[in-house]
This record gives sequence, structure tokens and C-alpha cells, in this order.
Amino acid sequence: MTLKTKLALRFLTATGAFAAIVFIPAGSLRFWQGWVFLTIWIGPVLFAFLYFYKHDPKLVERRLRWREKVRTQKIIMRLFRVMVVAFFLLPGLDHRFGWSHVPLWLTILSQAVVPGGWGMVFWVLKVNHFAASTIEVEPGQRVISSGPYRIVRHPMYLGFAIMFLFSPLALGSYVALPAFGLVIPILVFRLLNEEKVLRQELPGYPEYCLSTRFRLVPLLW
Repeated sequence: MTLKTKLALRFLTATGAFAAIVFIPAGSLRFWQGWVFLTIWIGPVLFAFLYFYKHDPKLVERRLRWREKVRTQKIIMRLFRVMVVAFFLLPGLDHRFGWSHVPLWLTILSQAVVPGGWGMVFWVLKVNHFAASTIEVEPGQRVISSGPYRIVRHPMYLGFAIMFLFSPLALGSYVALPAFGLVIPILVFRLLNEEKVLRQELPGYPEYCLSTRFRLVPLLW
């Protein structure tokens, strides 16, 4: 199977599954927040994959690999995927039963912030050729300390954290907000284990940690 075919199948499957998770619980296609959210979530993903398919196909191959080699990361990612599916069911149910009444301005503001999180992820992918979906150190891999890596050691996780924290409000739900907040400790567990691997296997990473102090949140942690 060619990379183009793999990419197309992955994108179509993910888009269909994501749409089902958003709209089936809502019980209606008249969920305008859901349509906007799909656009601001799927649109940047499509753009990024097309861009890197043209400019860095090896990176696309790395991003399409999901099988973790580190046992701890296998457990973390299984838990993460199950929880994310459960989280995205909540806004649709909230829409169906009318639990929340999020002001329009706050929904629109949150919808504007979510693509900003994707912008951070895109920046990371442009700077770090080895930004795989799995935790591993490849031959020839080097420490990246430029771009967003000058701000925090895990800027991609920062981008994901921004997206997930603002997703429930972008979907018009207060009820889902605490659930989406649980993504943060999962990201923390993942990055701490990732740092352990990188300190052991990636030359120069301990020194990089001394120069870039903050892991996830600038000036805080």
C-alpha cells in the first residue's frame, strides 16, 4: 500500500468516525457547533498532511505509525484513545438534552482558539523532522532546540492541551469541560515517560533540559 493510499484511508476513516462521535449523540445534524468544530479540527489536519506529504513524506510515515514500543506508553495511549472517544460523546449529549447554555461569544472565541493549538502542532512538525506519533529514538535523530522548543520541551503537547481544553466550549458544552480536563494528566504522564526515554537514548537531551527549563507550560512547569 502506497503512502498516499494509507494517508487517504486514515483520513477518511478518522473523519467518518469523528463525525459519528460528534453527531450521533446529538441526535440531529442541526448541531451547528459540531459542523464548525469538524471544520476547524479536520481542516488543519488535512492541510498538514498534504503539506508534509509534499515536503516531508518521511515525517508523514512517522505520524501514521501508532504502535508504541515502550510498554508504559502502550498503556497510556490505549487509555487516552478510549477516554477521548468518551469525552467527545458528551457535547453531543449536552446538545440533545440542553444541559449547557454557553454564550455565543465564548463558543466563537473557543472555536478560534482550537486552530491556534493546531498551529502550534504544525510549527513543531516543521521544525522537528523526527516528531513521530510513537515514543522512540531513531538512528541519526538529534535534539531540536529551535522554534517552539526554545519555549517548552514538549510544545506539541502544549498545542494538544490547548485544543482539548477549548474543545468542549467550542462545541457549546460546560458539562464536558471537566472531562476534557482529564486529558492534561494523561499528557503529563506521557511526556514524563517520554523524557525518561529521551534522557537515556538521545545524546544531548539532558543538556537541552538544562537550557530549556519548562516542560509544558511556559514560566510554570
